[in-house]
Amino acid sequence: MDMASAPAAVRKTVTVLFCDLAGSTELGERLDPEPLRALLARWHNTMADAVERHGGTVEKFIGDALMAVFGVPHVHEDDALRAVRAGVEMRAELLRLNRELVAERRPELHVRIGINSGEVVTGGGTTTLVTGDAVNTAKRLEEAAGADEILIGAATRRLVENATELQPLAAVAARGKRRPVEAWRVLGTIAGAAPFARRLDAPLVGRQRELAFLREELAGAEREQACRIVTVYGAAGIGKSRLAAELLADVRGQAAVLTARFLPYGDGITFLPLTELVHSAGGDAAIAAAVEAEPDGALILERLGSATGAPAEPSSSEEVFWAIRRLLESLARERLLVVCLEDVHWAQPTFLDLLEYVAGWSRGAPVVLLCLARPDLLDTRPRWPGLSLALDPLSDSECEQLLAELAAEWPLEPEARERVCEAAEGNPLFLEQMVAMLAEGRAATLPPTIQALLAARLDRLEPLERAVLERAAVVGKEFWRSAVAELSPQEDRAQVGSVLLSLVRKELVRPEPSALLGEDGFRFRHALIRDAAYGGMPKRLRADLHERFVGWLERHDGEDELVGYHLEQAHRYRAELGERDEALAARAGELLGTAGSRAAARGDAAAALTLLRRSLALLPPQHVLRVGLLRELSTALWLDGEVDAAELTLSESIDAARSGGDARLEWYGRLERAARNATTQGATEALVVTAEQAVRIFGELGDDLGLARAWRRLGLVAHTERRFADAAVACERALTHALASGDEQERARAADSLCTALLFGPAHVDAAAERVEEILASAERNVVLRAHVSTSLAGLVAMRGEFDRARELYREAGGVYDELGLRLPRVGWTEVVSAIELLAGDPAAAMQALADGYKVLDAGGLDSLRTYYAALLAFVLAEQGETAAAHRFARVCERAEGAADHDTTARLRAAQALLVSERHDGERLAREAAAAADRTDNLNLRAEVRLTLARVLGDPAEAAEARRLFEAKGNVAAAAAAGVWSLQT
Repeated sequence: MDMASAPAAVRKTVTVLFCDLAGSTELGERLDPEPLRALLARWHNTMADAVERHGGTVEKFIGDALMAVFGVPHVHEDDALRAVRAGVEMRAELLRLNRELVAERRPELHVRIGINSGEVVTGGGTTTLVTGDAVNTAKRLEEAAGADEILIGAATRRLVENATELQPLAAVAARGKRRPVEAWRVLGTIAGAAPFARRLDAPLVGRQRELAFLREELAGAEREQACRIVTVYGAAGIGKSRLAAELLADVRGQAAVLTARFLPYGDGITFLPLTELVHSAGGDAAIAAAVEAEPDGALILERLGSATGAPAEPSSSEEVFWAIRRLLESLARERLLVVCLEDVHWAQPTFLDLLEYVAGWSRGAPVVLLCLARPDLLDTRPRWPGLSLALDPLSDSECEQLLAELAAEWPLEPEARERVCEAAEGNPLFLEQMVAMLAEGRAATLPPTIQALLAARLDRLEPLERAVLERAAVVGKEFWRSAVAELSPQEDRAQVGSVLLSLVRKELVRPEPSALLGEDGFRFRHALIRDAAYGGMPKRLRADLHERFVGWLERHDGEDELVGYHLEQAHRYRAELGERDEALAARAGELLGTAGSRAAARGDAAAALTLLRRSLALLPPQHVLRVGLLRELSTALWLDGEVDAAELTLSESIDAARSGGDARLEWYGRLERAARNATTQGATEALVVTAEQAVRIFGELGDDLGLARAWRRLGLVAHTERRFADAAVACERALTHALASGDEQERARAADSLCTALLFGPAHVDAAAERVEEILASAERNVVLRAHVSTSLAGLVAMRGEFDRARELYREAGGVYDELGLRLPRVGWTEVVSAIELLAGDPAAAMQALADGYKVLDAGGLDSLRTYYAALLAFVLAEQGETAAAHRFARVCERAEGAADHDTTARLRAAQALLVSERHDGERLAREAAAAADRTDNLNLRAEVRLTLARVLGDPAEAAEARRLFEAKGNVAAAAAAGVWSLQT
């Protein structure tokens, strides 16, 4: 689609006001049409004037109703408050009109007003036709209002609550709305108040360098007895006012302080801040006293009165400037004077001229003009005088500190705090508003206050600047000049570079190092700026740009995940517009599925889950990739601990493969299901039958990948039955087939299973470690395989007493599991860590590791593994004398349904033997433990249980047998400890 012909419609968040005459039907019955028309014309004009004075646009009159929009053609950050103030003024003007009507013996008029804020679609430029739910809701609020009553909706309330007096009402049952509409009655507005509250009472975080700079400027003005102008620049919410408040609090008592702020609109606002300055100085009487000793004091007061509205002959600007300069010099005769002026970017040109004049002509008195402004000031005054201070965003640690300060009022969970810090990107106001929103239980979307600030800022851009920013927003938070140029109309492409530099100067984007050779890179100054720019685009334009960007990505070797994302977005927006494109959906699904498979192969379970779900949501039911992706999604769900969802997904995959006549994919699924049932339900016999059938079928098909999976499952059965030597043989065969298939994911699984068998089985530590070292060396960049193998190697080298290396290996592996969100592999990791720390003499660390693993399993889904871990904990706790905790975990095992494996039984009976008080019962339980352990070829387990029997019986012979078993394994660390115990006994 040619961008030059793109629709002019835009999406904006605006505030809509509806005003209707109450009782208009009765009025029409009482009056002749001509007098009625004249009366309505006067009413229309009165209402329209009030709207326009506050910057609103009257979109239409419908008989005796008026609809006005605040935010069209230009958005302002205070549109909602302008609308409410307009409504209050409309009501006041109606009172004035009614006094005239009563004098003319005409009927009084009464109005109903409804106001609501929200996103609408409107024409570009000066076209004001708006559509959207915000319009309908404003109309319903108006219909629910009483005579001369103003009702506002929830969205408007959040934008104006700090500057208005509101009364909550019962929700309005509005016609055509599925849910009642929240409503508040407007009682009045608060003069001079900002639309939303700013937290200037929290302790200042950071900014010590900036504060020192300002203090030095004050000291310099005092030393030189001169006037200085200092401007603090920064985006909305960055902390200009908070910094100034801290400075002024410091100097009060040593300096006189005057304050004022500029307003964005209104009648007679040029010198309105002067009135505030007079008020902050103590009023007219204080000003008169300050200039009383001056020889030209009377003239100063006379000319000041002309500027502040007092009755006097009008003075020229030059005369007013002179009077204000002389007033400031008079106030600074005895001590430093600090004049703090907020929102100077909204000052009228005449007042800016005044500040430049005072800074340039004042002599003999210490005056500091402290101006707080957004960078927009430099657009109108590029040569603004004096020194400047630009505020940077807070650092991550400073954001954390500010959150801690706000926690007393708005506590958040650590995860939510982390999200807020990341989204706020160092802007204190953004952080504060998001915290308040979350604390109120609202969704973590862009707060309306921030959205209003950003939307107004973007709406002041030139059309081409806005268009370039929107196209950059489609590319992402980070983008490239050529990508933005390609998304722009042909006639605009040559200007994209210069426009981006303009956006850099306006601090909306910044240069960013680019990974593409010869290509300029950029980044949005704030992610929320990108969100606001993107949110202002119509969905059809977003869809077109996302699809066009795919071409640029493909020429620059874009990753499947990124290309799939942009196709996905193009499809989503078209579908929302009723233009679903199945081919586009399938292409996006294929790319996301490929990316999901790669994420699964590298062990990134969280990414695999997200990508596979998105892929399957896009692919049609009969797509050739669907069966395999369902199985992969099932595996990702399983690894994430979502066992029930994993089973449902796997069943869908098997059924689809069977329906499609694909034996290979069907048996992949059947083998996977049998393996999981063996893990969760102990159904090992069924798994053996399924795996042996699979070996035959995959052999006939010549499928090495299937054979690798089948042999690995046979190894799993041997593992479950604690026949680790058999498991090692099966896993070696699995690894051979996995290498032949070239499937890295299966190679990792087979290698992991083999290493686990070597760790727990009868293989001597030296031979086992040598084989595991070989596998580790071949793992190369497969971080998940390295983590699996490193965990087993850690357990093996710990048996040789190499505890420093063991800890280094297991910590590295644990970091991988944590980073990739691999919950179940990390559970198995905790068992090895526990064994290492017991050997190293740190039972507290051992018990903590097992407790961490048990906590994951206790969430549900893997009952047999949970029981096994409970037995592990019961045994270790009992050995350490933690009897109460050991009893608790022993009861978990006793309540478990189904037959326990030999390992679980051995550890449970050993724990019980240590916990009972009767020697006879202890001996019986210890011998049952030894009998169960001897049914396995886990030499370490058999030795540990023999030590328990020795402890219960006080028999050195049993301790000697334990030492022999440890030595047969090559576990020199445990053998040494057993020998010491035997000698002590």
